[in-house]
Amino acid sequence: MRRSRGLTAALVLSLAGAGTGIGLVLMPQASAITQPVAFTADNLPTWQPNGIVWAMDEANGTVFAGGTFSAVRPPDGGSGAEQDAVNFVALDAATGAPTACKLSFTIGDGTATVRTLVVSKDKKTLYAGGYFGAVNGTPVSSLAAIDIASCTPKASFHPSFPATVRGLAVTDDTLYAAGDFGTVEGQTRERFAAVDASTGALKPFTANADEPGRAVEVTPDGKNVLLGGDFFSVNGSNTHALAVVDATTGKVAKTYSTIPSNSVVKDISTDATGFYTGNEGSGGGVFDGRIGLRLSDFGEKWRDRCLGATQFVLPYEGVLYSSSHAHDCTLEGQFPDGKRNFLLAQLTDHDGPAPAPVDGFVRSPRKLGWHPTANDGLGEGIGPRVMAVAAKNDVKYMWVGGEFTLINGKPQQALTRFASTGDVGAPTTPVASADSVKPGEAQVRWRTSYDQDDSKLTYRVYRNGSASPVATVAAESLEWERPQASWTDTTVKAGQSYTYRVTATDAAGNTSALSATASVTIPASVQTYPNQVRADGAQLYWRFDDTVSPYVADSSVAGNTSGVQLNAPALRQTPGAVTGASTSMGFNGTSQQVYSDHRQTVGTAYTIETWFKTNTTRGGKLVGFGSNTERSSGSYDKHVYMTNNGRLVFGASNGSAKTVSTGLFDTYNDNKWHHVVATQGAGGMTLYVDGQNKGSLNSASTQTYAGYWHVGGDNLSGWPTRPTSNFFAGQLDETAIYPTALTQAQVKNHFDLAKAPSDTVSKVTASEDTYINQGAPSTAYGTSASLAVRGTSAYETYLRFNLPAAPAGQVLKSASLQVKTTTQAGAGTADTVSVVPVTGTWSGAGTTFNTKPTLGTTPLGTLSAVPDGSALHNVELDTTAVSAVLGTSYSMGLTSTGTDPLWLWSSEATAADAAPQLVLTFGPK
Repeated sequence: MRRSRGLTAALVLSLAGAGTGIGLVLMPQASAITQPVAFTADNLPTWQPNGIVWAMDEANGTVFAGGTFSAVRPPDGGSGAEQDAVNFVALDAATGAPTACKLSFTIGDGTATVRTLVVSKDKKTLYAGGYFGAVNGTPVSSLAAIDIASCTPKASFHPSFPATVRGLAVTDDTLYAAGDFGTVEGQTRERFAAVDASTGALKPFTANADEPGRAVEVTPDGKNVLLGGDFFSVNGSNTHALAVVDATTGKVAKTYSTIPSNSVVKDISTDATGFYTGNEGSGGGVFDGRIGLRLSDFGEKWRDRCLGATQFVLPYEGVLYSSSHAHDCTLEGQFPDGKRNFLLAQLTDHDGPAPAPVDGFVRSPRKLGWHPTANDGLGEGIGPRVMAVAAKNDVKYMWVGGEFTLINGKPQQALTRFASTGDVGAPTTPVASADSVKPGEAQVRWRTSYDQDDSKLTYRVYRNGSASPVATVAAESLEWERPQASWTDTTVKAGQSYTYRVTATDAAGNTSALSATASVTIPASVQTYPNQVRADGAQLYWRFDDTVSPYVADSSVAGNTSGVQLNAPALRQTPGAVTGASTSMGFNGTSQQVYSDHRQTVGTAYTIETWFKTNTTRGGKLVGFGSNTERSSGSYDKHVYMTNNGRLVFGASNGSAKTVSTGLFDTYNDNKWHHVVATQGAGGMTLYVDGQNKGSLNSASTQTYAGYWHVGGDNLSGWPTRPTSNFFAGQLDETAIYPTALTQAQVKNHFDLAKAPSDTVSKVTASEDTYINQGAPSTAYGTSASLAVRGTSAYETYLRFNLPAAPAGQVLKSASLQVKTTTQAGAGTADTVSVVPVTGTWSGAGTTFNTKPTLGTTPLGTLSAVPDGSALHNVELDTTAVSAVLGTSYSMGLTSTGTDPLWLWSSEATAADAAPQLVLTFGPK
């Protein structure tokens, strides 16, 4: 028996540097994988059968695998010749290679197969069941006992089972069998039987079932036996798929009626934490998941209703590992119908109070971060079918067998294994973005990464190319649950630009690549529209200013609900709905949408807000809530959609569809930006367009279900005035979801603020740059990838910018020069560098030390004590002086009085963010 490890966890946040971080976060443990998971997801080289593995067990560092195959071959790329292996192979747990033990399971007529293996408690005997007539030529009848030390069948052990044996369990003196048989040794034993573990003599135990038996397990005290299979009765008692009987007589001790008639029990396992069943079914209302049962009374403690044909369950150190092809865990509040998850791990018991029953069943304990991938493979296309844990040389190995032909995307047939050490897989690279809506604050956010065997990752934020992180944040994620994490930089200065990159590191120290650079310019004054959306409590805020696919950043204060782009909507469409630098996202009206990356339920009060622009005549959904992600939702409401003629409809369901629509002549497919807000709460449903109330309905209730927010499309079947298309064709911008019903005054305020004057930012890259060198007085450096500044002996850098004029009605509020130090050693300087006007003429091609221009004496700005290491640096410039030269071609020089050189990238460099640039912020007068 295996004992459960105690589990502890703490909710913490780790930060380095100034700022604040947000996310569901837990600090990584010191081990190489996230506990209590005991194995990495990195599969090890393992010999492969040429068929299907149905059964496994282990003893003393050797793993036994049985199935339907004729040979084994080395791992792909491994050395060695194929070896004969007739339905059985013994392998070294630590190397994955065959041992000297060779057994051949054969039958004279038909196809032999090994379907179940179990090792005796003393590790001396291996019992094999299936459909076969001989082992290494020794006659048997679908059940055999193998002496492990000599690897020979015990000739004296040959009970007659005339049909397939599918399950075995053993005690010190009794071997229990499950299968298709109706007699044993000529006596009636329907689907379940017991024989003497030493002699094979039939025992009085009688548990006759009307349909095949597939699984059998003995209680730790040896007093009872759990039976699993297809049956509907045992010894005349009505009980479907599962029963508990007396271990000596077979008398029924407990029956079950809660497993659907179209589902069966494929496996039963036990440890000190309870009993666990793996279930498979077909048809509507199927139960395909797992059940946890108490040891004390065999009652159900939880039920996992994920769909996907569970084949095997293995409790180990407080974790239940399972093989299945789970594809829909909606009923468990986890991933919706979609990709198949063949290998899962979850706690054997809840790590807190058990949740209240739903539909009469307690939900299962949470899933853990262990996600090796497989495929359907051969035969029935089930994927993995059986699992076993073996130990050798202080390392533990999880072995998996089945029908698969791929593991973790690479060829590997029927057998694979994972170790308790040696995690080498790095997390996926974070996708980062940054935003700022007011001076002194920049929000850096990223979709949490995915790691196959670590759910608790550490993220490091790097600013302006520095090699040292400015912040460290720990956050938790699973493959299907990857909330956005964020960190707020509170040391930024108005009018300056900053770049950020993020890495993810697992508990073993494996680190992802740096994310792509996220850039942000800090506004000189508060951006009134987005600041008000945040202040009014938006819990999801998609501004659609993203520069990379496929994720959409959440700009809400909480910042944990990123979006996932489906089928590549068009990014950064201009102009956006809000004045200033905002962009929007474009949708094609046939397949594109964005769905939230966070499963949730919506409360009794909520608000939907978005801006849209379209000329479509096919309608479509702008924003809505639905039960699925990439696939069309089965439950869907709380949505705003457009009819073919351009009217807007707000719909919510409380069992029947309730809608509020704009008037017959209120149409909005005029290719102009419009603002729509839909609210529901105690006051009912209200629809606002462009700040005006367009209708209300006294309907305060709505159905509750778990799901995802969708923008740009989802199911609309059955809704009134349904448009031709479920998908919206046009542009969407500034989508926000609130957990309250906004007031009409708040809605009108948002509409007015969107059109109010706001700051705009212009980034101007140097049109020409060069430097001069007193040590080479006749040399021009206009094509050099670097620039230099020093007092003695002199280096001077010259930059030319074509400055824009101030936009109409605006003035320059701030100006800064952004430069980036090179990667060479000693690129920084301990001296002060001054930025001054250039009053003489110069050119990159012709200017040398001998022909250098005249420099002004009044600095525009200074840069002090630049550290070594390639990084961005900002120099605040005199706003009045720069204002006076707007609309002209303007030159400035960089000079110093010291002896320590500063080396910068020039506009000819290929490094990211290399070119010097001016950042100009304009705002209302």
